[in-house]
Amino acid sequence: MAKSTLMRWRARRRRAWEVRPRSLVLLPTRELHEIQQANGLGQRTRQWQDRYAIRAGIEATLSRNIRTCDRRRTRCRGLRKTHVQHVLTALACNVTPVADWIASPAGKQRAPSHLHALCTATS
Repeated sequence: MAKSTLMRWRARRRRAWEVRPRSLVLLPTRELHEIQQANGLGQRTRQWQDRYAIRAGIEATLSRNIRTCDRRRTRCRGLRKTHVQHVLTALACNVTPVADWIASPAGKQRAPSHLHALCTATS
């Protein structure tokens, strides 16, 4: 590229940039505030919280599967091989919690309640 061509391109580019506004305003402040207030009031209702709890549970499950089973990338090329990998990964994601439950220790034995201790006490 010739030097004169480069200088002309930069000059045009600079002039186009100077015309643009310096800040971008999407909504006026008052309208944005009213929208946020309406959304906040809606989030306090029991119905919204029940719906959000379902969504949060689904997102937590998906996040756990992505982290533990490495579901971001496929390791093979081709639709058939990729499908087989997806099926096997889904199987692993379903089997992993069951295997963890089986492998976990039985847990601490609870201390007997006061009533149980009274009933089984020998005098």
